[in-house]
Amino acid sequence: MGTPGLWRPVKRLLRHSLPCETRAWLLDPASLTRRVVAVCDGKFRVEVVFQGWRRPLLHEARVLGMRAGCHALIRQVYLLCNNQVWVYARTVIPRTTLTGRERRLAHLRTRPLGKVLFADPSMRRAAVEVTCLTARAPLFYMATRRLRPPPAVIWGRRSVFTLNAKPLLVYEVFLPAIPPCRR
Repeated sequence: MGTPGLWRPVKRLLRHSLPCETRAWLLDPASLTRRVVAVCDGKFRVEVVFQGWRRPLLHEARVLGMRAGCHALIRQVYLLCNNQVWVYARTVIPRTTLTGRERRLAHLRTRPLGKVLFADPSMRRAAVEVTCLTARAPLFYMATRRLRPPPAVIWGRRSVFTLNAKPLLVYEVFLPAIPPCRR
């Protein structure tokens, strides 16, 4: 894979460089929420870990075309199946995105973001990027803080979505409890 924590476009990766257990999850271009619900035999739910106004990480602001120091709405959630944490998701939404119909993104509560994104006909998704995260990455800590002991590495993907040409950045990090996904 190369350097841990470095985001690489899926198109530039060799499939065999991704772990078998999470490969299909990482490469699936469809709604993660829909896929998790379909695979989860039991009770699916979204648990909000944090939602509020913060400065995005510098690379997040850069990806979204934001000026350094500006605040964005940060939403962090876990996707659970049968009370097991399968996915950690982090969304960064610039203030300028939360206008018009997109104001609804600030009021999701425990509704999955994926249902809103993939139901919107104006939605566009930029290239998916993938990374391997280790304990040195801030995103690793955010994703694994409930796991004891934390895994050595985790894999995640991110992409910029636009709704009516307004961007938001979505990370999806796959945690050890998620079962292997078959396409």
